[in-house]
Amino acid sequence: MEVICLEDQAFYALIEQVVKRVKEKNGIKEDKWISSEEAMRMLRINSKTTLQKFRDEGKIRFSQPEKKLILYDVNSINEYIEKHAQNNF
Repeated sequence: MEVICLEDQAFYALIEQVVKRVKEKNGIKEDKWISSEEAMRMLRINSKTTLQKFRDEGKIRFSQPEKKLILYDVNSINEYIEKHAQNNF
């Protein structure tokens, strides 16, 4: 029996890829709007203040359908991450 060790970030990235493939295979589409907790997980941040800063500065799109409910646009989060990606040469 082999034991495979992964760092926590690599493990969670692998899990996300597996879930994405399963969703694609079964025709399950991602939600366009996600909660604050999901947005923070996607952005790999732990601070609600940082998330609010992104919102206030217009870095990511959000919707506030109710006073205490804020939803974030998945596409704008992905665009923000891609915009800040570094190419290696």
